[in-house]
Amino acid sequence: MKRFAFALALLALPVLAQQPPDLAKALAAQGRSNDRAFEDTQRAIDDALWYFRLGDVANIDKYEIASSKPRREKNPTDVNAGNPIILPIYVFWPKNAKGKLPMLVFAHGGVHGRLTSNYAHIFREAIEQGYVIVSPEYRGSIGNGSDLYNQIDYGGAEIDDTHDARNWAVENLPFVDKSRVGIFGWSHGGYHTLMNIFQWPDDYKAAYAGVPVSDLVARLGYTGQGYRDMFEEFIGKPLEDNVMEYRRRSPVFHADKLKTPLLIHTTTNDEDVNVLEVEHLIASLKAAGKQFEYKVYQNAPGAHRFNRIDTALAKESRREMWAFLARYLK
Repeated sequence: MKRFAFALALLALPVLAQQPPDLAKALAAQGRSNDRAFEDTQRAIDDALWYFRLGDVANIDKYEIASSKPRREKNPTDVNAGNPIILPIYVFWPKNAKGKLPMLVFAHGGVHGRLTSNYAHIFREAIEQGYVIVSPEYRGSIGNGSDLYNQIDYGGAEIDDTHDARNWAVENLPFVDKSRVGIFGWSHGGYHTLMNIFQWPDDYKAAYAGVPVSDLVARLGYTGQGYRDMFEEFIGKPLEDNVMEYRRRSPVFHADKLKTPLLIHTTTNDEDVNVLEVEHLIASLKAAGKQFEYKVYQNAPGAHRFNRIDTALAKESRREMWAFLARYLK
């Protein structure tokens, strides 16, 4: 049966190859639409899991705000051109909350990613310490329809979206102490953390960046062509045609702007964000004479996710993170 199916597939290949280009484009568009619909369904299911995993200690709600940076439209005369994007924002706060509480902005990871309940154990640790957590679905995030997905702007307006969530929260959530706001994240979330504190240093009292994407120029040097092609979609031009734009979007080239207390964690065996990126960031911060804290773990079990999992090392690493943040926010 398997051989028969394989033979049929081989016979179909010439037919598929002869399809008109318009049909091929239509099929590709339908495939992308199906992907977005599937991601939206996954998000809806995962939203419910948050209540099962944190409902005993946290109030959980979801809001929508308008972005400060406008949407991107190919047609500048489109009726929607210049309009803001509607950004979903998750808010978690302790059920026993009294008075004003410190707040942490959490930037999820993944270039096209989303907040997932995989972080529930980390959020529980934060909520039990009395933190409010605000987490935006910035442009490019999945699970919120094709429009938000297609508006991706790597290192550009997506960074403003995360800062917009911070501003909205301190202005609209009555239980947030606007004088005690921190930001944290891992991987692409660590990238958001760094870009936020470099651009708006006075808006955050402390920051934690775990295995953060730090240097896009170096990153595209050690990744494959497929990854570089993807970044051309995100930024508009390939690296070789606009090196300065990739530099502008790299935290390492903004190291001289650091004012916010910062803790960085990484590991030498990270299979996603190579340690050389973070080492370059650390060296640049030192060269700029900046005060900050960091730890480079040696071959930590879990690699890129080493301190987000449930090992003893991960828990100890997160205790160091919480202690650092508490110094400035509690």
